[in-house]
Amino acid sequence: MNALRLQRLFPALLVTVGMGSSAMLGAQTPADNTKVNTRDRAPGAVTADQQKISAADQKLTQTIRKSLVQDKSLSSYAHNVKVITQSGQVTLKGPVRSDEEKRTVEAKAVAAAGEGHVTNQLSIAPPKTSKQ
Repeated sequence: MNALRLQRLFPALLVTVGMGSSAMLGAQTPADNTKVNTRDRAPGAVTADQQKISAADQKLTQTIRKSLVQDKSLSSYAHNVKVITQSGQVTLKGPVRSDEEKRTVEAKAVAAAGEGHVTNQLSIAPPKTSKQ
């Protein structure tokens, strides 16, 4: 096979191999975060980039984060919720797996920040679909 023909076939081969590997792995539906993104653009919405840099706020966020990560009964979703602290006020955002996890995450934040200092904006993630 000559070099020119190989050059022409190579891109087609890559596309074919790429399509085959994604089919073997199972096509995944991309996440649709439209509603979350819209909510986060609303005036007054708290987002992670608004985390204060004061030592007290950073310490409070760190305490809550450590408490979440150390609880091995929580899902990876709960371990990765956003914890945003502004002047002692904590906002929790992101998905968790269940109402029970939602309550547990909030309870850990309240234990660190105090009653009345936590805004729970956690959502329940849709159930995992089984692979067949």
